[in-house]
Amino acid sequence: MKKNKTTNGSRKTQGKTPASKPYWEMTTAELREATKEFDREFVGDTFGPPTPQQRARFERARKRGRPRNGLGAKTISVTVEKRLLARTDRLAKRLHVARAVLVARGLQAVLSEEAPVG
Repeated sequence: MKKNKTTNGSRKTQGKTPASKPYWEMTTAELREATKEFDREFVGDTFGPPTPQQRARFERARKRGRPRNGLGAKTISVTVEKRLLARTDRLAKRLHVARAVLVARGLQAVLSEEAPVG
């Protein structure tokens, strides 16, 4: 991976430096130079099998999604008055939780007061 200097003199690891100006403002010669890396054919043929670290990273990324709690989750459709939903969203944002988490907490609180566990 090519390393580029940042404006403060430190080094960072990223790809090529961004084009000095937008592609649509470039001359033909500048555009040809800026995009020459895409001229190679069959770039995929240069890849080998993944290393164990790459494979592990791929498997972790593939397994992303909602963590399973209890018996899992079920998507439902519920109609909520607009002002109540707006208040819910504001509170969820303030608490840094998802709306669904806040709704689930509310349901748990009501159920724990109204009905025996079971």
